[in-house]
Amino acid sequence: MKVLVYDQDGKLVELNELSSQTLMEAIRDAGLNLTGQCGGCMSCGTCHVYIDHRWWTELEPASETEDAMLDVVEDRRENSRLSCQIKLTEELDGLTVTLALNSGFV
Repeated sequence: MKVLVYDQDGKLVELNELSSQTLMEAIRDAGLNLTGQCGGCMSCGTCHVYIDHRWWTELEPASETEDAMLDVVEDRRENSRLSCQIKLTEELDGLTVTLALNSGFV
């Protein structure tokens, strides 16, 4: 399985042979600039990513809790998600995301 990630500078990084459970874990395990301060508890919004529109319908919809947390992040877009809430499955092979500017360490 692979995931394609555009970092905050627009550089494309390909993550391969992932063993992580969630997208947030895969991005952090790869050493990319993603804070994920709460560790996946949906209480901080610092794992904010933008999902490539091609993949939007392949994901489970955001829960009410995730949607509420996304309401408080900077630069929310219609394709915003919390990467901690995206479970990596074989159906998402090739998933493409962009790290939100506010999701990295400053």
